[in-house]
Amino acid sequence: MKKWIISFLLFVITLSQNTYAQGCSQCKMAAAQGSELDENSFGSNINGGIGYLMLIPYVLIGFFVAFTFREQIKTFLKKKYPNVFKKGAVVE
Repeated sequence: MKKWIISFLLFVITLSQNTYAQGCSQCKMAAAQGSELDENSFGSNINGGIGYLMLIPYVLIGFFVAFTFREQIKTFLKKKYPNVFKKGAVVE
């Protein structure tokens, strides 16, 4: 019951916030620089900023998954490559 109340309150708080598109600083910078550049350069700058912003969540999720499932990953790798994980084994 307590988890439900906390979840409900977080849901209400999230929905009650007025969200407006403020624009990220990198996109604003690229738009400002793009005014004096040609059309192709402006699109390249915006695409670079979007790629950068999209990469960060995937990297964080990757670290979280690797940290959470590290024992299962070790077990899988030991079964898959038993010679590598022997004591005193030399990898060539």
